[in-house]
Amino acid sequence: MKELNAYIEHTLLKQDAKTDDLNKLFDEAKEYNFRGVCVNPAYVKKAKEALKGTDVKVVTVIGFPLGANKSEVKAFEASVAKADGADEVDMVINVTAVKDKNYDYVVEDIKAVKIACGDLPLKVILETDLLDKEEIKKACELAIKGGANFVKTSTGFVKNGVGAKAEDVKLMYDTVNEKGLKVKASGGIRDKEAAIKMIEAGAYSLGTSSGVKIVNG
Repeated sequence: MKELNAYIEHTLLKQDAKTDDLNKLFDEAKEYNFRGVCVNPAYVKKAKEALKGTDVKVVTVIGFPLGANKSEVKAFEASVAKADGADEVDMVINVTAVKDKNYDYVVEDIKAVKIACGDLPLKVILETDLLDKEEIKKACELAIKGGANFVKTSTGFVKNGVGAKAEDVKLMYDTVNEKGLKVKASGGIRDKEAAIKMIEAGAYSLGTSSGVKIVNG
């Protein structure tokens, strides 16, 4: 296992985050040499500037948090994020389309964003709190067809949601690993024990706002 800091995408997606909060996030990411930071699209340029000269990746979210934007809107949002300097893009799947078994729509939605991303890694957020096990597996298969590079558990924005669960991470890993996709666990990972469980279940990266607490045990 790598050192824990190398898994962590230090995350700040709160609607009321202040500039001071963002600056603290960037400073902590540099201090602990986290894998990345994950911020809303409006702050990609700011993050890129703050992290210049480091190995910390700038990750942003698309169609966040509901995933119900039209595909062309998601694609445009991704293209702007890329132009602003994003290193990776996390898009939210259209959960309604998954539940309605409108699978062609889901695949085309992902493809549209992947085309806009070009060579940037694309993560597809499944929102596992809203899906049963069969739907999680199917959503993973659709992400493969759409050309994604990762599948991700959660936005962390579902009311009363649990977020990442090790059993879901394992299911996702088992579904996508042979096709070369990776898994990002995100949502509710607040301590070292939880982080290690996710990694052992197959997570390649961890989205969390508790990165400092996790690496300090």
